[in-house]
Amino acid sequence: MLHYAIVFFVIALIAALFGFGGIAAGAAGIAKILFFVFVIMAVAAFVMGLVRKT
Repeated sequence: MLHYAIVFFVIALIAALFGFGGIAAGAAGIAKILFFVFVIMAVAAFVMGLVRKT
């Protein structure tokens, strides 16, 4: 999931570089959503790992 967030971020940077503002904003929005989903899932996995140890 983090890989896809980075890919969309790079797409947003390239689109912004070439002047495609709408595409850049869309790709940046998707990258932000994927990043937060990744963070939530990573924290959940970390907590579940702590719970299973005890």
